[in-house]
Amino acid sequence: MTPAERINGMLRLANSDNRLFPATLFYNEGWLLRLVVDWFSRTPQAGHALQFAAGARWFSEALLPSQFLARNRGDTLAEGWTHADAVIGHLTIGEGALANTQLSKSAQQFMVVEAKLFSPLSPRVTHAAYFDQAARNVACVAEVLSRAGRPPQELSSLGFFVLAPREQVARQVFSTEMSVKSIGEKVAKRVSEYPASEREAKEQWLREWFLPTLSQMEVDCLCWEDIIDLIRAKDAEFGSELSEFYCECLRFNRLQEPDVTAVNSSPPNAGEA
Repeated sequence: MTPAERINGMLRLANSDNRLFPATLFYNEGWLLRLVVDWFSRTPQAGHALQFAAGARWFSEALLPSQFLARNRGDTLAEGWTHADAVIGHLTIGEGALANTQLSKSAQQFMVVEAKLFSPLSPRVTHAAYFDQAARNVACVAEVLSRAGRPPQELSSLGFFVLAPREQVARQVFSTEMSVKSIGEKVAKRVSEYPASEREAKEQWLREWFLPTLSQMEVDCLCWEDIIDLIRAKDAEFGSELSEFYCECLRFNRLQEPDVTAVNSSPPNAGEA
């Protein structure tokens, strides 16, 4: 038996009582998203916001550069590179183990996709308690365009999307953070916190890259269920199996741990994760 065959064997046990690792290592939003974007990459003219332009590719767990990277050691305003659940477009990814994202000089498409299953957007970065995941990702999109010298108005497809269960979208869990007003105000505040000696360059980036990017791009929440329904309509076999996979993701991600209020629910000597 090869290692690949053994891995497949372990995965087949993922939703059984004989599973060898937590089911959520397989049934999670990351694998759900990979299955979805891979389907769109293989399906031209899908008629959806996630439709791939000709020649576009995708990559999961990509790194996006920030306009607010450290200027020096101990920078109290700095943030690191942003981890994107998936990127789609005319792009290249760093060689070897690197996952940094670069846009091609003639790019027509660039989209960032964040996947959720019953969790909110991250509300902050270490040095900016208000700088949430939506504002950070849109700012990173502008930075990627800036580094490529590719003005947003020259792209035909530009977006930031959050994919989540319909019940979360219906409850407007992400509405405040995903509003253009919120995103614009938070990135402008981030720029304003820099000292005068550096603020001018940041304000120029804000005017010339961020604001045009924000006005040009689509920012929206999409329901997993709607996407799966579309896929089932166009690809019945794959869509049906994807629907089953999604149901398992919902089942295992709703309750990932035993009820801590139950008597004797915790194993002896259990420590914090």
